[in-house]
Amino acid sequence: MTEPSLSFNRRDFLRGSFGVGAAAALAACGFSGDSATPSTSASASAAAPMAQAKVDGDLVYYNWADYCDPTVLSGFKEKYGVNIIEANYDGYAGMLAKIQAGNAYDVALPGARYVELMRKQGLIQKIDKSQLKNADQLFGWGSYFDNPWYDPNSDYSTPFSMWTTGIAYRKDKVTTASGTWQDLWNEQAKGHIYVLDEDDEALGMAALKLGLDVNTANPDDLAKIKDVLISQKPYLRAYSTDDINNLASGNAWIHHAWSGDFLNFINNTATDPENWVYELPTDGSPLNSDAWVIPANAPHPGTALLWLDWIMQPDNVEKNINYIAYPLLSKSGPDIYAKMAANYPSLEVDVSKVVNPTVYKNHNATDQAARNAVWTEVKAA
Repeated sequence: MTEPSLSFNRRDFLRGSFGVGAAAALAACGFSGDSATPSTSASASAAAPMAQAKVDGDLVYYNWADYCDPTVLSGFKEKYGVNIIEANYDGYAGMLAKIQAGNAYDVALPGARYVELMRKQGLIQKIDKSQLKNADQLFGWGSYFDNPWYDPNSDYSTPFSMWTTGIAYRKDKVTTASGTWQDLWNEQAKGHIYVLDEDDEALGMAALKLGLDVNTANPDDLAKIKDVLISQKPYLRAYSTDDINNLASGNAWIHHAWSGDFLNFINNTATDPENWVYELPTDGSPLNSDAWVIPANAPHPGTALLWLDWIMQPDNVEKNINYIAYPLLSKSGPDIYAKMAANYPSLEVDVSKVVNPTVYKNHNATDQAARNAVWTEVKAA
């Protein structure tokens, strides 16, 4: 596979690219929308026999770009004598659509609400924790993730990371920050403001600015959210999830940003870290998490289980935290991250607050369609 790009941005999609030979390998092995049809009910995946942790082929790996230390990937390849066929996505909705279409991957990393969706749609398979030698790093020590809201008993997933969503800004350029979401309408930074190109994050930010529930699907609320987001557009340079590169280039004076991406920027890319601030707006800030899953149609579920075990090995947890700058949800992960983020109290991620009103949740089809329509109309306006 190719080395990850130097942006360090977990959400910067390598558009049109895979690892070396991956496109050919995917075609040759039939890893396409036509090669497999996912289950349509949770009972279908639950009824399938659980895989055994053993090498049964190469690892077909689906994740954000640069969201794993390269040495963790290369170490897995060396230990088990397998190749890693890597594909990247630029957002959770696109990831889900690929898996719903039947594209076959051995492991994927959806956000919490997408884990719940995939579990209920029968798109992921149950995980036998007895096959994971390092399961005690994640489960059984009082962690919330023994029984998370999106996956009871963590039967279908293994938790990975958490983050907050806030605002990064240059205090040498912006002297009128209010500490609220109104800062994404700042006159001083007009033309240098970015908002994350993610529907949940954009709608959630606007909802919090208006004092509304981040998950609202009320028609009146959505109309207000649409209006306020459209009012913001004259201030924006762009919608983008490439927050690290936008900050590093100097194009962004204010950026709607993820906590780990900001810390990664500060640690690895910023030439003037003293000029940067990460704020959690006083009108509320989202906190969310993600988890590893094995899709129901995974061609190599045994190798996938070995990967889940490998990624929670303590030395690999530390490597990944140092590389991606997000807290990983193992015994040691939060403490390692806390030391890294010690100079930025606003970057603290409190695992105990994972169930809160700012966690993005799923909706029925009608409500989700209404929210999707608002985001589409805002971007087209």
